[in-house]
Amino acid sequence: MAEQRQKQRDGRDARGDARTAGAPRGRGAREEEVLAWERLVDAARRTVADGLVVGTSGNVSVRVGDTVLVTPSGVPYDRLTPDDITGVDIDGRQVLGSLVPTSELPMHLAVYRSTDARAVVHTHAVHATAVSMLVPELPAVHYMSGALGGAVRVAPYATYGTEELAENMLHALADRTACLLRNHGTITYGDTLDQAYDRTAQLEWMCRLWLTASSIPGLTPTLLSKEQVAEAGEKLRGYGQRG
Repeated sequence: MAEQRQKQRDGRDARGDARTAGAPRGRGAREEEVLAWERLVDAARRTVADGLVVGTSGNVSVRVGDTVLVTPSGVPYDRLTPDDITGVDIDGRQVLGSLVPTSELPMHLAVYRSTDARAVVHTHAVHATAVSMLVPELPAVHYMSGALGGAVRVAPYATYGTEELAENMLHALADRTACLLRNHGTITYGDTLDQAYDRTAQLEWMCRLWLTASSIPGLTPTLLSKEQVAEAGEKLRGYGQRG
């Protein structure tokens, strides 16, 4: 019991560190936002379980109507509760909750303003971050590049949480649903949270594949042409079950 009480106190302390003074901001959460928040928290916890982030690095968001639900800054994902729902409008004004939104909010909002994205996933995945330090774009080692719109570009480095980083990211995302952030990590978006998450996982896998293949002394990985990647991307549009 003592250990359980300590964990509860720790959770309250962590959430308190991220809160600003005063009562919760804005209105109460709508039913669809409550359900979306549950899915967002599950996805955020999955990024840790799958090794895509460490601690509270990385962040996840979902758009519900004109509201963007987003993970809060500095709160371990396993300590998030339904009461911790955090949401902003498309201009970044907080409309739900009292926890400070992620410091990477400018990147998330830039994606929503510029695309039809409904979900965004940002991680500090190890292999993808390593690739971001080596090349200007991920070499086309696998046809799944087509599922992301083509060759995955690397956005130039800028300080985290800045408008400069958000702008660099948008350039790298042109006609793509994923990009790498130099010396930083990954960002992907999709029509659903599951799709955005799957794209993140695929990107990390392809980065690991290229690093593995290119590490063999005296051998150079074969790469796919732009035409081959484009053909695969078109075919992947119809992949899966119908209805």
